[in-house]
Amino acid sequence: MRIRSLRARLLAAAGLSIPLALTLAGLGLVTLFERHVERRVDNELATYLRQLVGRVELDSEGRIHITRELMDVRFDEPLSGLYWQVQDDQRPTLLRSRSLWDETMELPRDNLRSGDVHRHRLPGPAGQTLLVRERQVILEPADRARRLRVAVALDRGEIEAAREAFAADMLPYLLVLALALMTGTWLQVRVGLSPLEQLRKGVLAIRGGHARRLEGDYPHEVTPLVDGINELLEARDHSVERARAWTADLAHGLKTPLAALGADAQRLRDAGHGRMANDLDQLSEAMRRRVDRELIRARLRSAGPAGSGRSDVVRVVAGVARTLQRTPRGDGLEWHMELPREAQVTMDREDLMELVGNLLDNAVKWAHGSVRVRVEAGSSVLVAIADDGPGVPREHLERLGNRGLRLDEQTQGHGLGLAIALDIVTAYGVDMTFSRADLGGLEVYLKLRGA
Repeated sequence: MRIRSLRARLLAAAGLSIPLALTLAGLGLVTLFERHVERRVDNELATYLRQLVGRVELDSEGRIHITRELMDVRFDEPLSGLYWQVQDDQRPTLLRSRSLWDETMELPRDNLRSGDVHRHRLPGPAGQTLLVRERQVILEPADRARRLRVAVALDRGEIEAAREAFAADMLPYLLVLALALMTGTWLQVRVGLSPLEQLRKGVLAIRGGHARRLEGDYPHEVTPLVDGINELLEARDHSVERARAWTADLAHGLKTPLAALGADAQRLRDAGHGRMANDLDQLSEAMRRRVDRELIRARLRSAGPAGSGRSDVVRVVAGVARTLQRTPRGDGLEWHMELPREAQVTMDREDLMELVGNLLDNAVKWAHGSVRVRVEAGSSVLVAIADDGPGVPREHLERLGNRGLRLDEQTQGHGLGLAIALDIVTAYGVDMTFSRADLGGLEVYLKLRGA
């Protein structure tokens, strides 16, 4: 499974690497400790071996004996783990420590030169593994020389016990160190990724219309990304401005031919060609509405899918309603306005006016005597516009809600106004639904993103 969170990746990597590193460090420390103890044991055995060699003598009757016992009490304790033994070629147990009891160290047959110390690892009494240090001693009586093999040994289990005790003592410290390293890694990741969190908040502020550029003091590693985003935003703003200028020029350019068509229709009407003049007026109006829609769609595409402005829905709705109330059609209607003091949304003011204007104009067009507008502010802003007109048949309501459906061609009684509204809500990702109003006509619900 791929981890998509950068913080989770870093913490997971630390969670794997820190225990692995501490485990290797612990094994290394235990190994070093074991080698250190072995060197100490080797020195101790070497000391005992020198003392034992110095105390082996041959008496006047030719018998081998020890002039003085070694001082360590473990040599007198049976199977204590510390032993010594003297033997010659004829008798393997010429002399031995009491700790060996009735056991014997089976020394290997190797070629010992005088002064050399040989090291062996041999099986010992009671299943012990012995570390043995052996040396040859030559006693030279009058008749012939006697070659003796003098050995001291220590149970290696003592080294293993010391190693295990050291590991047990070290384990709590390693756990504390692991916890400290994980805490440090968490702080490091938090501090290291804080510029990205600042960058994320900056992008959200731009998207919500609270800022136009990324601002703040960013680290050198993030600054190129911030500069790149700001350059893209600036280029986008220039593109939007050029598109809007182009849209305005096109609108002005089309107004003159449409005005000329209106004048021609009036001249035809004055000349007594009323039917032809009416057809020309309808054609001119249809062209004007079509041009308006295409200009809005071009502006929306150039401004980006989400927009970046902030607008007060209450002020826009109140302004559009006042304008429509002054028209002959709107003046004769009863208006019910339920508006809060303020409701900020993330939408360009011009697009919001176009959206609300088309929906209110549609309601005024079909209302018999009453129009109701309700705005509810919150994390999302709800706008409901209802009329008491004939409404839309229930089987057509679901089709009105389909995005991309050309409502002006599919729904009887509604023209390009709803189609333009649908273009705007599609561009901004706004939810727009239709239902039958309790007044009897159509009710439109808008769920706008709060700013």
